[in-house]
Amino acid sequence: MWVVIALPLAGAAILLLGGRLTDAWGHLLGCLTVVGSFAISLAMFVSLIGRADDDRQVSQHLYDWISVGGFKVGADLLYDPLSALFLLLITGVGGLIHIYSIGYMAHDERRRRFFGYLNLFVAAMLVLVLAENYLLLFLGWEGVGLASYLLIGFWQYKPSAAAAAKKAFVINRVGDMGMSLAIMLIFVTFGTISFTGVSEAAGGAKESTLTAIGLLLLLGACGKSAQVPLQAWLLDAMEGPTPVSALIHAATMVTAGVYLIVRSNFIFDRAPDAQTAVIAVAVVTLLWGAIIGTSKDDIKKVLAGSTMSQIGYMMLGAGLGIAGYAFAIFHLLNHGFFKANMFLGAGSVMHAMDDDVDMRHYGALSKMLPITFLTFLMGYLAIIGFPGFSGFWSKDKIIETAFVDSVWIGILATIGAGITGFYMTRLMLMTFFTQKRWEEHVHPHESPKVMTFPLIVLAALSVLGGIMLLNDWIVDFLAPVVGTPVHHETEVPPIVITLIILAVVAAGVATAWFTIGRSEVPRVAPTQVSVFTRAARNDLYGDAINDTLVVRPGTHVVHGLTTFDKSVVDGAVMGQASATGGLAQVFRRWQNGFVRSYALSLLGGAILVVLALLVVNLG
Repeated sequence: MWVVIALPLAGAAILLLGGRLTDAWGHLLGCLTVVGSFAISLAMFVSLIGRADDDRQVSQHLYDWISVGGFKVGADLLYDPLSALFLLLITGVGGLIHIYSIGYMAHDERRRRFFGYLNLFVAAMLVLVLAENYLLLFLGWEGVGLASYLLIGFWQYKPSAAAAAKKAFVINRVGDMGMSLAIMLIFVTFGTISFTGVSEAAGGAKESTLTAIGLLLLLGACGKSAQVPLQAWLLDAMEGPTPVSALIHAATMVTAGVYLIVRSNFIFDRAPDAQTAVIAVAVVTLLWGAIIGTSKDDIKKVLAGSTMSQIGYMMLGAGLGIAGYAFAIFHLLNHGFFKANMFLGAGSVMHAMDDDVDMRHYGALSKMLPITFLTFLMGYLAIIGFPGFSGFWSKDKIIETAFVDSVWIGILATIGAGITGFYMTRLMLMTFFTQKRWEEHVHPHESPKVMTFPLIVLAALSVLGGIMLLNDWIVDFLAPVVGTPVHHETEVPPIVITLIILAVVAAGVATAWFTIGRSEVPRVAPTQVSVFTRAARNDLYGDAINDTLVVRPGTHVVHGLTTFDKSVVDGAVMGQASATGGLAQVFRRWQNGFVRSYALSLLGGAILVVLALLVVNLG
């Protein structure tokens, strides 16, 4: 297990510390380390499948990490069905993104450093999902945050990239406060931070305590997975190179929050109020992200809004408890396939269009970029839930489970699916169809094979990902970790729910076709738009809300503290100093260095003594 982490970690160390000596071959080393980790992960997965259902958990103690009094933490790793699937996703999809980056970053002067950061990102995420306790998980959690900061701001000479990196870093620190407080409360409550120990002791804890822990963990998950109210960083993160967007959105960072909730199932299963909070956050976010995606012209930001929405579906599945944990992970894996496919496809389009991200400058690219188009099409069909494609099996199962829990939650999730059909069809039409809108100096061309090969593999996975549901394989495989769901009979047969979802998605697709596909797309976005479009273009005013509720009040508090510090604290200190200085100015006159003055003082003192003696004697 430790070698899976050690390979990309060693690659990061060599690439970041080796200097220019590694420039010529550093990108190849970066790819080989992750591909090597994938090979080991695959061998471990095959070995795990060969074990009995009750023997699919392997622990590995590396060394004693912390030992202070009664607080002892080991650098312990845990390999079970949940971490096994994440290892394959992180190293498999991450490896393909590394290979793609060879072509995408071919002309970047800092390519070696870029691959070093990618390796660091993968290594941190591997620590996160292989950790056997919350503190080691938190180490990987913070490593992911650091790597994302470095990669989002990789082109730091652009002010927008530097600002986006800082924004992601700061907002994630808010979530990390919840995460760190949750770990402290877990230790105080259970006396351990081991997953096994907490799981065994959770039944004896108060529900109010478990609810508090669950809500704090949810706050941490909201930061990493860009869920409302900590979602504002995700769209700005598109300032990083496109492979970074694919890695963050598909294989690593944003999936960490879902992993945390599912891994902590023993807490949430006993804290229904915390589960309700997860569902509420998920429903709001899946609609929030979908609505944002409807009005963006930046192809990467459309996909970013889509990620926010799709992670919302995963969080919804996790919030539904035992009935939804497996489907949340199922959709997470499928989303990793088709979202990495589409992000890398967007990078291929940008590569062909001189790095232009505005879809209004595209059009009619299906024939110019045949491989990119066909592979992107597979991802598109998967995300909208076209029958037979991966998203059809995973997202529909979450919505179906939501209907069992609450009709209203199911309806809202279905509406989100319809909006997904609209904005993804809009993206397809504006990019690959409608009229040609690029300028004469732009010459669209297909990407090199090193970039199209990962697209083909990911497209195939986008189509075939649904096979994990055959005979409920993924449900049974994850049962030792999350439990076996109890099948409930629904008032509406599942086939009817599926048909309703398909009808709603078809309505969204048709709406996009009639509003975009049958009209001429203007090269410049119209300014006379509805209030809803304006709101979506402005990310539903998420930044304005944060500015009003957090930034401005925080600025006023800091200003007040600064004023108090200067006026009161500094005033008291400086006033005391001034008073002392003033007294010194007075007393220094008695020490002027002139002998005659000292003699006069002695004479005066002697006269006073004599006079005092005379007064006493006469009295």
